Amino acid sequence: MPLWPSGTPEPWSPGAEVETMKPTDKLVGGHSVSKLSNIEQPSLALYQPPKEKRTGAAVVVFPGGGYRILAQDLEGIEVCEWLNAEGIACVLVKYRVPLKEHYPASTIDLEDAQKAVRLTRMHAAEWGINPSQVGVLGFSAGGHLAAVLSNHADFKRAGEPADEASVSARPDFTVLIYPAYLTDASLKQVDEGVKPTLETPPTFLLQAEDDPVHEENVLVYFQALKEAKVKAELHVYAEGGHGYGLRANGLPIVKWPSLVTTWLHTIGILH
Repeated sequence: MPLWPSGTPEPWSPGAEVETMKPTDKLVGGHSVSKLSNIEQPSLALYQPPKEKRTGAAVVVFPGGGYRILAQDLEGIEVCEWLNAEGIACVLVKYRVPLKEHYPASTIDLEDAQKAVRLTRMHAAEWGINPSQVGVLGFSAGGHLAAVLSNHADFKRAGEPADEASVSARPDFTVLIYPAYLTDASLKQVDEGVKPTLETPPTFLLQAEDDPVHEENVLVYFQALKEAKVKAELHVYAEGGHGYGLRANGLPIVKWPSLVTTWLHTIGILH
């Protein structure tokens, strides 16, 4: 389903969509990683659990890739398969990349994220989804995008139709797995573009201490969530690196999906 069937709000012509994976790329869990770029037509894909397992909850997933590519299988399709096994509908987003700048320097990423959540709620009855149980999950740059949306869901772009703005883009919960760009350059203060407020949804955070993208992303953001009195749960593992998704790497950190499932029970999304 296209996010913008009548065309994106801004002129956007990155060229034809391309798979940038190379034979020499590092394997993850013994397998290659799809790396899509030049997303000219941003879209979403619905992955549904079997009818007998459906809980009514849904998660909108933003793969990572540094706003240059999308790790569409590692941090997208495989994540949807896990969510479906838990009875949760998955809405996988192909948001616009490559971007030279992300929020707040550009609002393209936020606009795509808003539209994905709104479309999910607009189709909730058709898709068997409870519109009050729609969350977001993001990895790396996708984690940043999930955090941006969680704090700026009410952003209004120029010329936004009133009927579109009437549908809430605020997630009911947020899951951030090895997120990026959540701190300032010092790694000591939360980035102003993701500064939490009382309206920020309950948030789950996970990262490894040896992540080259810096575990300060979750440490600083967690503290900011607590200062804003937002419910939050934080997990930091000694080892794990970055960009592992759900793939087995011999380390405990890849068992994070079970932690998320438990947390969803804790906050009342799953029963």
